[in-house]
Amino acid sequence: MPAAIDQIESFLDEKKALACVHCGLCLASCPTYLETGNENDSPRGRIYLMRSIQQGRLSLDASVSPAEHIDRCLGCRACETACPSGVQYGALLEHTRDHMEHAMRRSWFQRLLRRVMIEKVFPFPNRFRLALIPAVWANRMDIGHLLPRFMREALKLAPQSLELRNLPEFSPAETIPSKGRIGLVSGCVMPVLFGGTHQSTIRLLNRLGYDVVIPRDQVCCGALYAHSGQLEMARGVARVNLSAFEQAECDTVLINAAGCGSTLKEYHHLLAADPQHHDAAEQFVGKVRDLSEWMDEVGWEALGRVLEKGRRLVSGEKTAAPASLFRLPTTFHDACHLAHAQGITRQPRDLVKAVAGENYVELPESEICCGSAGSYNLTEPEMAGRLQRRKVSHILKTQAHIVVTTNPGCILQIESGLKEHGYDEVRVMHLADYLEAALREIENH
Repeated sequence: MPAAIDQIESFLDEKKALACVHCGLCLASCPTYLETGNENDSPRGRIYLMRSIQQGRLSLDASVSPAEHIDRCLGCRACETACPSGVQYGALLEHTRDHMEHAMRRSWFQRLLRRVMIEKVFPFPNRFRLALIPAVWANRMDIGHLLPRFMREALKLAPQSLELRNLPEFSPAETIPSKGRIGLVSGCVMPVLFGGTHQSTIRLLNRLGYDVVIPRDQVCCGALYAHSGQLEMARGVARVNLSAFEQAECDTVLINAAGCGSTLKEYHHLLAADPQHHDAAEQFVGKVRDLSEWMDEVGWEALGRVLEKGRRLVSGEKTAAPASLFRLPTTFHDACHLAHAQGITRQPRDLVKAVAGENYVELPESEICCGSAGSYNLTEPEMAGRLQRRKVSHILKTQAHIVVTTNPGCILQIESGLKEHGYDEVRVMHLADYLEAALREIENH
């Protein structure tokens, strides 16, 4: 029997939930609904389930539990982009998952993934690096086929090697005087698997005339906690980061990982009930910029002119290498938390087009999630695999040699999918690496 309504925790903002008028305009943008056709796997269907849980009409412990459909949500927030009513679906989802994690008991495997790997390992770069060593070894020894299926799927995302890169706490601008001081968010996954991308980002910023500082006291942005239903843990790391970047005295807080960026830009919502930190959170949010967003705001005319000149030079020479970035068909994949959560789609495309020019080709369903979604490809591997195959299929239709994107999870997911289908020659690059490589090519030409 459902519990009495007055005995049920009020975890959902009913006003925000009732903003959904169930018009269905979100359906075509929802990756899981596109795959299953099940209303329970759609945004409006999930909002109905959320309200039913709060009102006691559905139980999380029932044999047919609404938790299955809420877990299956990627949290990509594509529905927010499509919604004419401005429903804050992301906030509804996070608060529902927070309630679920405290109100239901999961299987031992899901507890291992969520309570240990996602909460105790991934957000800590040193622990994450140690945890990856067995996976790297297994890949080198090619023993994946001997492991259980869920481990084989996880191994596909692991790198072939780990490269330690010590990032400088301070990197001076190449111009004198400096145009400003930028604080770079290092993140959890990025320094372990994409240290080179951080270095590319630093070189780009220094080249444009800005000092870069990486506060050593910063921690995980909180995205992994917030998306998995641990909001209080997310608030805790947010408070630490507010202090770390305040002490760094940055003009701008820059992030080159889309998933982290969306959480950083919502610290004021996360800490709305914390009067001691809310004002600091609002000031912090006002400084946070994605790399592509920042480059568009500060004006990258000088860099754009260099890239355009290089493109014309390389494209016009018969002796230029066929593998030149300026000659290769290139496409762009929208990271969900950049396109939907932050509303940034034009800026990174403009940067890619500055290099690719007429070789740029638009990716069909670019805005549809690739199935990575933070830790989703570990907790929901079946649906993640379906979306991965869908994304790879569209990439192959473009005949692109390079796929550029702005999030580490997307890079790992798309690379894994391409490799599985035998298309290792298609390169997946972070925007910062792509731009830095183009500039190096011009300098070496």
